[in-house]
Amino acid sequence: QVQLVESGGGLVQAGDSLRLSCVASGRTFSNYAVGWFRQPPGKEREFVAALNSVADSHPYYADSVKGRFTISRDNAKNTLHLQMNSLRTEDTAVYYCVAGGRGSFYSGKYDYWGQGTQVTVSS
Repeated sequence: QVQLVESGGGLVQAGDSLRLSCVASGRTFSNYAVGWFRQPPGKEREFVAALNSVADSHPYYADSVKGRFTISRDNAKNTLHLQMNSLRTEDTAVYYCVAGGRGSFYSGKYDYWGQGTQVTVSS
């Protein structure tokens, strides 16, 4: 099994930047597809970004964050990151890191979820 713990959330102003981190424990992190989802207040969870397990894979982003957010991984530290720039009030949500087999990158269904970290963007 894999355990995921997010950190780095907080309260920022519109236009600011924030970097989320997710530390994984369990089986080798480099063998998993990884990603980020978020749940705005009063809404359902939605996809944000994903990265497959192969070293040369390209990241995939939701249109709403493309050009502003960057997903990356540090396999040596078993850590996943989400760099968020030019934040908007509509980015306010609980952010979750996720992991799964290589097929998860294509199916959008992940086996492991973190507990979430709150990001609040004020105007």
